[in-house]
Amino acid sequence: MSVALARLFSLDLLKGFVAVGRRMSVTQAADDLCLTQSAVSRQVRALEEQLGVQLFVRQHRGVAFTPEGERLFRTADAALQQMQDVAAEIRRGEGHQPVTVTASIGVAGLWLLPRLNSLQRRYPHLDVRLSANNQISDLRADGIDLAVRYCREAAAPVDALRLFGETIAPVAHPSLGVEAVEKVDDLARYPLLDFDDPRPWLQWRSWLNQRGFRQASKRGILRFNLYDQTIHAALAGQGVALGRLELIQPLIEGGQLAVVSALANTVPSPNAYWLIHANAHPREDVRRVADWIRSEAAKVGTSIPHTAVPPPGALTK
Repeated sequence: MSVALARLFSLDLLKGFVAVGRRMSVTQAADDLCLTQSAVSRQVRALEEQLGVQLFVRQHRGVAFTPEGERLFRTADAALQQMQDVAAEIRRGEGHQPVTVTASIGVAGLWLLPRLNSLQRRYPHLDVRLSANNQISDLRADGIDLAVRYCREAAAPVDALRLFGETIAPVAHPSLGVEAVEKVDDLARYPLLDFDDPRPWLQWRSWLNQRGFRQASKRGILRFNLYDQTIHAALAGQGVALGRLELIQPLIEGGQLAVVSALANTVPSPNAYWLIHANAHPREDVRRVADWIRSEAAKVGTSIPHTAVPPPGALTK
């Protein structure tokens, strides 16, 4: 039968007892508790008086447990350690923590990074950690607060927020003179920059086949395993890439990349970009970053042409 809570000894007395038991020394326990030796000794004596048993045997160079003391220590030490752990977690939760956002390497480099200045201006004291990774993470297990995912609607979590869709069109650096391109056949004069990805709508072969055009570039194809590498190659004037227009909108608006105007009939992607929360009830800093991502996403696509995809072969002549 348990002792009534009102008759249970004080937690302060238990702290003194456990501190001595962990060190087997009153002197070292006093240092741990920032108390005097006599104060710790009084706590132990008071606990012994309340329990009516002796808990320690005083020795020349320390103390030793009595059988009753050892039994109490095993339970009390475990209980206090649990309380210490929980208190540490609560204090960390209330303290200043970075907001960790994960996204694929392409999304992080082409969409998030160029916009971070506006987040810093809005919240100058906010601590944000960007994790660029093409692997799907277990958000809670990996300590991640927010994720931007690229997937079909059916694959998005039920509580995911759709940020924006995706359209595809050829893009190149203006120095290549792509304004001279009038039909799909003209692309054969330029190197093609291809993203080596299993999703067909991101590859030149699928884009060309959709238009009834089988011949690729006469000047070769450069393939990259990361999409941001493909775009960096286009920025360097190395060829024509299939642009994911929502991701590279600032580069187009800034004149660093040009949509091949004669072939600007954009292809809708079956995928979209989604914002996912690790926690249904995030802390305030996480909510601020999520709100900022949503506000930036709302600006996407306002200057991107969305026209119907032409029938196969319509642009080959």
